[in-house]
Parts: sequence; structure tokens; C-alpha cells
Amino acid sequence: MKEFKALLRFIKPYKWLLVLAAFCMLLVTIMNMSGPWLIRNLIKTVTVGTSSDFNLHKINTLTLAIIIIYILRAVSQFGTNYISHYAAWKILEDIRRHLYDHLQKLSIKYFQDRQTGELMSRVINDTRNFEQLLAHAIPTIVVNGLMLIGISIILFTMNMRLAFYTLVPMPILIWLVLKFSKISRPLFKNSQAEIAKVNSILQDNFSGIKEIKAFTRENYESTRTWARISAHTKAILYALKFSNVFHPSIQFVSSIGTVVVIFFGGRLALNGELPLEDMVAFLLYLNVFYQPILALGQINEGLQQALASAERVLEIIKEEPEIKNSPDAVTISRVRGQIEFQGVNFRYVDNIPILKDISFTVKPGETLALVGPTGVGKTTIANLIPRFYDPDSGEIMIDGKDIRKIELSSLRKQISLVSQDTFLFNGTVKENILYGRSDASDEEIITAVKAANAFGFIKELENGFETKVGERGVKLSGGQKQRISIARAILKDAPILILDEATSSVDTQTEQLIQEALNKLKEDKTTVVIAHRLSTIQKADQIIVLKEGVIVEQGKHEELIDQGGLYNQLCKAQAPGKLVEAL
Repeated sequence: MKEFKALLRFIKPYKWLLVLAAFCMLLVTIMNMSGPWLIRNLIKTVTVGTSSDFNLHKINTLTLAIIIIYILRAVSQFGTNYISHYAAWKILEDIRRHLYDHLQKLSIKYFQDRQTGELMSRVINDTRNFEQLLAHAIPTIVVNGLMLIGISIILFTMNMRLAFYTLVPMPILIWLVLKFSKISRPLFKNSQAEIAKVNSILQDNFSGIKEIKAFTRENYESTRTWARISAHTKAILYALKFSNVFHPSIQFVSSIGTVVVIFFGGRLALNGELPLEDMVAFLLYLNVFYQPILALGQINEGLQQALASAERVLEIIKEEPEIKNSPDAVTISRVRGQIEFQGVNFRYVDNIPILKDISFTVKPGETLALVGPTGVGKTTIANLIPRFYDPDSGEIMIDGKDIRKIELSSLRKQISLVSQDTFLFNGTVKENILYGRSDASDEEIITAVKAANAFGFIKELENGFETKVGERGVKLSGGQKQRISIARAILKDAPILILDEATSSVDTQTEQLIQEALNKLKEDKTTVVIAHRLSTIQKADQIIVLKEGVIVEQGKHEELIDQGGLYNQLCKAQAPGKLVEAL
């Protein structure tokens, strides 16, 4: 029940629709129970001798009543099915929206530990099974539960002794249902996990199709993918094997009740203790009596699938974001841009420190450059400023205020970010640029694009600004994507600018033009630059050199050259005419 209780908040807005669906279910139940009773009266009319005119009139009345019952049952059945499905899909829509919104609140680290395809499977496939629960399982349980109660009352009213005989198979039936539920849910949950793995490998392969072709790994990936698909097939067939044993068992045990009624009811009828019409009605009701049990047994498979999926979805909903607003967080307006690190330590994995006692201050409008070999924590420092992660210890402050005391959304509005790994959405060039500021005018867009030296190539595209860039910008070159990303950051016009190797994908000439634009942009902004080309950061107000997560050198370009340390070595390695050594 804990899974069902967790869904109640999504069901509550549609409670009146569900009440209407329940009313229709009640009508269906009443109509189903009325049929055998009218047939009983028909047999009684024929067997009990009265005037033929009266009997004929009664038969006509019973016929008309049955027609009305069938019409009402059809209308009620439509109401039951459509209304319950409508409510189920609206509830499903709300669950998916909530699930997506909740996922957006989770920290970056959560997504690094999970595959995209697996998360997609939970949002789409697992929630899809809720429709089975809401539109099929619950209506079936309600309708058949009411029928079971109603028919039990009728049977005990007709003949209490014979009604007790019909209960003989019930303990076995209840045991079978409970046993199946206990065994099947873990099996169906495992099958859902396997389909999530299939989605994950497909997502990876479609995203990396270029690499697959480049390294001629088609056969390897085909084998790996089919192995995952086969594992899912094996898991679902294993679950269905128990299901296919369960359903015939339910049918066989329920048929024992019919045998018992025929055996004992036949003797009662022969002895005159049970009228013929009651005997026939009893058998008809008995068929309807076990129908709810059969239906509940059949729906149990879908119910277990839905509950198994609910467990997987609730695992996400219960996940708490690591990075969230503190209770006393405040909203800030445009900041001056002073950034200060005080004794910051950080690690992604226990016992593997990335940053060790990092302290520095960047004044408003200054440019800080972070340099050093690969993996020393340069990008980590950049990621700590917008609170993609929180430090293990120490403080990070903007304008003297601890960023953990600043409301997340308003903090990130103060920061423009251009990363080495450029991501573009599958939309138009204009839509991707507007991601920086959705209310920007066309003139502002053009100004930003020209500043990023992107206007020339955009004009030459087939549809200009309305050109579709494809998934992750696949239709553009690396340099073109990077310049659109820079234009996006320029358009945002935030007081703090983070450039994480922002010019790594452009040629030297384009890099020079972009640097000129960025130099103008940085005039009134605090800028943190991570660059692999050290020639681009020589005019930085402050350069920090990192090694193994520790600041080993700090100062201006000329000062660090004079020291003859690591920075001097890195500059010499990139000097013209020399090979650039792997860092």
C-alpha cells in the first residue's frame, strides 16, 4: 500500500472524475447482477402454471427489462472505461511532469552516477505502467469487489447451505493470489530494470554512432545490444512463466466450486429442497461469483508490474538534491562580482582529494586565469562558483556573502558559463542563442553574435538564424558550436563570466577575433578563465597555477615567468617552434 499511498497526492485533483467512474462501475455491477435474477424469474414464470396471457405479459416485461439492462450496462461500461482512462492519463501526465521537475532539482552528481537511458526509462516506461494500475487494476478491483459482495448476499439469501459450499475453494484461491503477488513483483521489477538497461545502451550507441563507425565496432555493439535485449526477454518470460501457471490454477480451483454446487445443488433440487429456478439462478450467479476472482487474478499481473514500476519511480521522487537552498537563503540582484575562496577542500570520491586548501580573491572586474596540468582541479573550481557542487570544507563568497546563503536561481543568474564541452539543443540557431536570455530583441541577438564572430557563418547557413542545428548541434562544426555558445553567454550579460577553455575548438584566427570581443565584454565583468593556450591569458590580472589540487604559484604573467617555476615550463612548452608536451 505504500506505493499506492505515494500516488494519492496525484490522484486527489481528479477525485470527482474517479467518483463518477466509480458510480458507473456500480451501475455495471448492478446490471451484471440483475441478469441472472431476471432469468430466474423467466424460468419461474414458465414452470409455475398460471394464465397464458399473464405469463406472456410477464415474459414481454422481462424481455423489455433485459433490453434496458443491456443498454444501461453498455452506457455504464463506456463511462467506466473512458472516464477511468481519461483520469488515468491526466494523473500520468502530472506524475511525469512532477518527476521531470524533481529530476531537474537533483544535483549534477546524481546524473553523473546514472545513465541517461535508464532515467528516461523510469520517466516514460515505468510511469506508463501506472495507467494499467489506475485505468484497469483499480476499476477491476472495485467492480469485481462489489460484484463479489453483492452476489454473496444473493446466494446466501437464496440458499445458505449451498452458498457455504461455494466457499470451499476460497482459501485456496486467496492463497494463490497472495503467493503470486509475493513472487511476481520482484520478477516484474527485474524485467523493468532490464528494459532500462536496453534504453541506456541504445541511447549511448545512438549518441556515439560516429565513434562506432570510426572504430568499426558495429559487430561488437550489435552483440552487446542484443545481449541486453535478450536479457530483458529472458527476465520478462521468466515472470510470465509464473503468470501463466497462476491463471490456469485460478481457473481450475474456481471450477471446483461449480462442481460442488452441481453435486450438492442437484441433490437438493431432486429432494425438492431447492426450486429449479433457484438451481439455475444459483449456477448462473456462481459463474458470475467466480468471475471477479478470475478477473482479480488476471489483473494481478498488471498490478504487480505497476507496483514494481512505482517502486522504481518512488526511488527518484524520494531522492533529495545534494545542492539546495538553505532555509535562510536570500535572493540577490546584480552583484559587483568579487569572488573569494577561503580554505576550500573538495573531493568527488572519498579519499581522493581534488582541491586542497584553495584560497584566493578576485576583485570586481578582474580576470583570473587558472592553469596547470590536466586533472588538477581547474574545472572543479569553476563548477564550485555556481554551486554545481558544494565544497567539503571552506567557504566560497561573492561580494562577501557565502554562496550557500544565496538562493540558487538568483546566484546562477549572476554567472555566464562557456564550457569546453559545448551543448546545443535540437532547435534553431536563434533558439539556442536565446537560451542566454529569452526576452532579448533581434538587435541584441545580432550584437551578441557579432561579438562572438558568429554572424558571418550564420548568414551563410541555409535558413540563417532559423537553421536547425540537430541533436547536440551535430550539423555544425566544433568552432561554430563554440561561437554560438559564446554568443549565448554574451547575451546573458551576467556580471561573472566563466570561460572553461572556451576557445579550444576554434582556429587561431577565429580565436583572436573572439578574444578581442571577450576583452571588451570583460571590461565590467569578473572573469574566470581556464585556458590550455597560455598566450590567451597573459593579460590576466591574476594567474593561479595548480598542481595536484594545490596552488603552487600565483601572480601576473611576468611575475610567474621570472619565478622560473611550473608556469614558466608550461609557457616554454607552448612556445612557437616547439612541440607541445602532453600535460
